[in-house]
Amino acid sequence: MMHRLARLLWLASGALALTACAGEQSAFTPKGIEAERIDTLFWVMTIAGGVIFAVVAGLTLAAMLGGPRLRAKIASEKLVIGAGILFPVVSLTALLFWGFMLMRAGEATEPSAIRVSISGERWWWRVTYEDEAGRTVDTANELHLPVGQPVTLTLTSPDVIHSFWVPQLAGKLDMIPGRENILTLTATQPGISRGQCAEYCGGAHALMSFYVVAQEPDEFRRWLDAEAGAARPPEGAEALEGQRLFAAHGCGACHAVRGTEALGTIGPDLTHVGSRHSLAAAALPNRTEDFARWIRDSDHIKPENLMPPYRIFSEEELAALAAYLEGLR
Repeated sequence: MMHRLARLLWLASGALALTACAGEQSAFTPKGIEAERIDTLFWVMTIAGGVIFAVVAGLTLAAMLGGPRLRAKIASEKLVIGAGILFPVVSLTALLFWGFMLMRAGEATEPSAIRVSISGERWWWRVTYEDEAGRTVDTANELHLPVGQPVTLTLTSPDVIHSFWVPQLAGKLDMIPGRENILTLTATQPGISRGQCAEYCGGAHALMSFYVVAQEPDEFRRWLDAEAGAARPPEGAEALEGQRLFAAHGCGACHAVRGTEALGTIGPDLTHVGSRHSLAAAALPNRTEDFARWIRDSDHIKPENLMPPYRIFSEEELAALAAYLEGLR
């Protein structure tokens, strides 16, 4: 009975591990130049390490179970020096320098046409684009990239240490208060990837995620031009009432909506929040009902986040606010 239970647990753990090998947040399905190098490095190191382990395990078994003549050969001075000293020094040194060359360690990168500043904050992502003309565009919790073009990310934090990691595009890089770290991403194919804060940063750390959308260059340019524009005026009586409630209850003190009197900078920019792929740094899908859920009880959804719950609104008022925000595209 215990043997059968152990076997079932082993199979379940193996199946669970395999589920991490695919999907929009898997390093085993690279969609960027840096991630492709990391994937190659992983497999070469893993296979080389596996071969070395198998050889060492075989020699160990031979020394334990083999006859006197075999054990004498294994214990010979030549084998000990050759396999125990020279081989590890040569093989590990070769793998080390090959890894440096593969990852382009120390290689200078040319400045990219599109520069993006990302600030990791408790517990969301402030994203600011700057194009060739010096135009800046503010958004939040979602990063768009043109396929085939390197994009320079300047990473920082105003509060605690965070870490920016998109497994399908590159390795992680810390975001340290008072310091700017530079990461260059080059997406190799269109699609959506998911990123995560990879450094424990407090209560809502596990729910501090984001999406990266890689687009063809022309599509990316159209998106950036649209993102730079003002918010679309509300359509319909319900959305108009939601806009009135948004302004009357001081939401604009924390959030900005370009084209309106909402100029807050404490929380995420909401100018085009309705067009994003998620809400609250990927804590919720982007649906009208989820806007209402978040406004009413954000702390229940994302414990310790810094937005207070607004239980003062009736169901009709929540629906109006949600309709207004969902229409900001």
